[in-house]
Amino acid sequence: MRLRKTISLVAVAGMMAGCTSTGGVRQPSGPEAVAPEKALVLPPPGGPSIVSVVERKRGNGVEQTVSLFTSSSVLGQNFLKIQFFGASGANPGTGNAGFSMINESAIAREMARAAPGVPMATSATFLQNAYGPFGYASGRSRAGDACIFAWQQIRSSAAANTQARNFGMIQLRLRLCDARASERQLLGIVYGYTITGTFDGVIWNPYGAPPPADAALGRTGAPIYPDEGGYRASPMPIGYEPAPAVTSLPRTAPVRSAPSRQPAQGAAPLPAPIGPRVPLPGEAPPTNAAPEAAAAPLEQSARAIGVTVPSPDCIGDAAMTAVCRR
Repeated sequence: MRLRKTISLVAVAGMMAGCTSTGGVRQPSGPEAVAPEKALVLPPPGGPSIVSVVERKRGNGVEQTVSLFTSSSVLGQNFLKIQFFGASGANPGTGNAGFSMINESAIAREMARAAPGVPMATSATFLQNAYGPFGYASGRSRAGDACIFAWQQIRSSAAANTQARNFGMIQLRLRLCDARASERQLLGIVYGYTITGTFDGVIWNPYGAPPPADAALGRTGAPIYPDEGGYRASPMPIGYEPAPAVTSLPRTAPVRSAPSRQPAQGAAPLPAPIGPRVPLPGEAPPTNAAPEAAAAPLEQSARAIGVTVPSPDCIGDAAMTAVCRR
């Protein structure tokens, strides 16, 4: 009897639970695609463009993978990956993301997965962008494609953490491979990306206190000159070089003789020109002039300049000489 009663109670409880359930369909928490304008990190103006954004919420933060335009024969997709680590319980039921400091072995494994088959060499030069120091490695594939893999961790100093604030942290990864870009062009993306995401509450600020103003401001003997390179660095294109300037030589118009204009049908004939015809520049002067007309000025010129020779009959006789003089 007791067993039957227990079974009956369980059946009644199940029926009641079924009646109170709404029967709605829900999707388990996991990665989901979001609009590109909701990306927590954006590439610099000028590229590379965003293809898609996949977001995964964690119990202690959120992470996104921003897929970027890729023009390369290397396997894989260019991407910007960003992780926000904050307070636990920010997204209940999703599980906390494992946190680990950046170390050489972990970076080597990430690099091998991001750009398989590309020998990468880590740069030993200290570099930093607007968010602080970062590291990167570069290499070239067998086809000659340039690749870089960069990493950065944004976190306030240990002294700021002891003041019960500035506990948040951001980690970034960047993978870029391009068939036509140089290493310097690819590295320019690390200097140009912008983090748009923030934490709720000052206690999770990962940047720490803002730095004080420069001590040289307003002080005599410390001139400040305008930046010769402009207010912002010029964007570095990815995979596209500017076309060379085309220089064209000035074209000289050929010398042509004046075409004979024929009056159109039905139009009145043009009147005959008055006066001599003036030749065009570069045209030979007309040769149909009469030789006598051309020789006349020369003869007059010769008479005016030359000496008159008297006739032999006028020499020796005074009377004839007087007549000749007239």
